[in-house]
Amino acid sequence: MAVRAAVLPAVGAPLEITEIELPDPGPGQVRIRLAAAGVCHSDLSLSNGTMRVPVPAVLGHEGAGTVVAVGEGVEHLAPGDGVVLNWAPSCGTCHACSLGEVWLCANALNGSADVYARTADGTDLHPGLNVAAFAEETVVSASCVLPLPDGIPLTDAALLGCAVLTGYGAVHHAARVRAGESVAVFGVGGVGLATLQAARIAGASTIVAVDVSPEKEELARAAGATEYVLASENTAREIRALTGKQGVDVAVECVGRAVSIRAAWDSTRRGGRTTVVGIGGKDQQVTFNALEIFHWGRTLTGCVYGNSDPAADLPVLADHVRAGRLDLGALVTERIALDGIPAAFENMLAGKGGRALVVF
Repeated sequence: MAVRAAVLPAVGAPLEITEIELPDPGPGQVRIRLAAAGVCHSDLSLSNGTMRVPVPAVLGHEGAGTVVAVGEGVEHLAPGDGVVLNWAPSCGTCHACSLGEVWLCANALNGSADVYARTADGTDLHPGLNVAAFAEETVVSASCVLPLPDGIPLTDAALLGCAVLTGYGAVHHAARVRAGESVAVFGVGGVGLATLQAARIAGASTIVAVDVSPEKEELARAAGATEYVLASENTAREIRALTGKQGVDVAVECVGRAVSIRAAWDSTRRGGRTTVVGIGGKDQQVTFNALEIFHWGRTLTGCVYGNSDPAADLPVLADHVRAGRLDLGALVTERIALDGIPAAFENMLAGKGGRALVVF
């Protein structure tokens, strides 16, 4: 069956809105009609080669939709079910999974190398980060599909598949923010806004948002920021001034640039925690000297997918949404920031009653 999709023909090339041939679901697979797809910074990283995936590919790892058909052996889903896509399903058997660290599953992205569809001229297509959400419909492994929680609109639920899990998990799982602690969040994109909301939910006292854009202040404060700092060479000094000259208990970096990682580290109090969520390139080198590591006693940690278990965390996030503590709509910005995602992509989904959510 032919459907339209946004195809990445080669690394560095613009996406092409074109028809692809999508097969019926095979054993253990599910066919889904997309209601919404998020455009996340990771899609830029995939398209420009910062993160490698086989190409040509259909990107898009943040999506929600309705089950159209299921393959043999799929019993927990049925046509008509609303679902959220999980781009990093855990295998349950690798070393990381055996330790309960499912976000580090060694086999989570194996499906990205598969051929899941073909172009009209017969060229093999790969499913980006497993799920290929930049399309009208997709076929995925049943392990990549989570039931839509009750009371969550499909067009908002797409954000639960990456941005919200990442931001919420960075606060609650990776940094383990405690009530009354101070938090600084570097980068007020979709993940940063989710992180700000998660810090507020955790009961943080001072919540400092940092971004290069003054226009982001209103969004940041609506998400929970109590202070707003424009990124500069004086960022760390300004944050210390807001926290009794101590620095924040926790800094969460959501950009992936050496300068902002270093600024987040410098903004953290002695003995505090710095968590890096942003995905940077190999050229982004961050340096520390041995004496400062000893003297400051800070902890610097990476954070993959919010250190989350999507199956366990999705119901928790849904509870926060239903209670009004988490506003999914506040995470969507209007800036189409990914080259090759023109208005045609928005129209492609809108023609099917769907929506492209830009959470860059």
